[in-house]
Amino acid sequence: MDLKNGSVVTEFILLGFSGQWELQIFFFVTSFLIYSATVLGNILIMVTVTFSSTLHSLKYFLLGNLSFLDMCLSTVTTSKMITDLLNEHKTISIWGCMTQMFFMHFFGGAEMTLLIAMAFDRYVAICKPLHYRTIMSHRLLSGFVILSWTIGFVHTMSQMVLTVNLPFCGPNVIDNIFCDLPLVIKLACMDTYTLEFFVIVDSGLLSFICLILLPVSYTVILITVQQRSSGGLSKAPSTLSAHIIVVTLFFGPCIFIYAWPFNSFAGNKVLAVFYTVITPLLNPIIYTLRNQKMQGP
Repeated sequence: MDLKNGSVVTEFILLGFSGQWELQIFFFVTSFLIYSATVLGNILIMVTVTFSSTLHSLKYFLLGNLSFLDMCLSTVTTSKMITDLLNEHKTISIWGCMTQMFFMHFFGGAEMTLLIAMAFDRYVAICKPLHYRTIMSHRLLSGFVILSWTIGFVHTMSQMVLTVNLPFCGPNVIDNIFCDLPLVIKLACMDTYTLEFFVIVDSGLLSFICLILLPVSYTVILITVQQRSSGGLSKAPSTLSAHIIVVTLFFGPCIFIYAWPFNSFAGNKVLAVFYTVITPLLNPIIYTLRNQKMQGP
């Protein structure tokens, strides 16, 4: 399928994790178990939040949406990687590649925004507990969710509308486990300097802003908790520290990849695994399974 007249490339080759067959089997089993745990864990969280009367609060409304985004992001990237591990020829059609990149940036951008909303929710709950019900209304929380989906859509459309019509007529090998926007743009048969710069500003800046805002908000919360040091907040430092670790694992690789997006390096695939495979599994563990209400009968 051609994107423009004159294009001769109809599919891309994903190098993935190349190696001996035994190593491929190991990666397949590991990835399949992680993906299965991610999907089952997030579905369990969404079902529990939806049908449990004790979890119909504002915080869990955000947690349910986070689980849905994590499951979608993992499915878009990990499912294709698992399938390729069993195939000798790891290929993806051009439009399949474009679709994967569209939804990856859509769900990723939405999750970034939602994590900021969740940090703000925790800030109000801990630092301004008497005004929590007044500030964090259902209307505001619904607005946060709608805003996160809107930002995700605008974020991906602003890049894909400029990428989908690029001509591809030469090399078609992508040295990654999935279609990554910077690497795909690099294969276009035209000068893409302006588009490359736009991708750095769009994806890199969004990730950087989120990475700055989230640790700052969690630091303020930790300071507040330390000053109050009440029994009810005794578990907050360890929980918030775990949140910061997950945020770093998600945004750190994103910033590193999009800060130097058009120069391949050996650890590129490893970093990609962190924010597309590992983080969607850690989020339900950190944000919900450590919560006593989620563990209760």
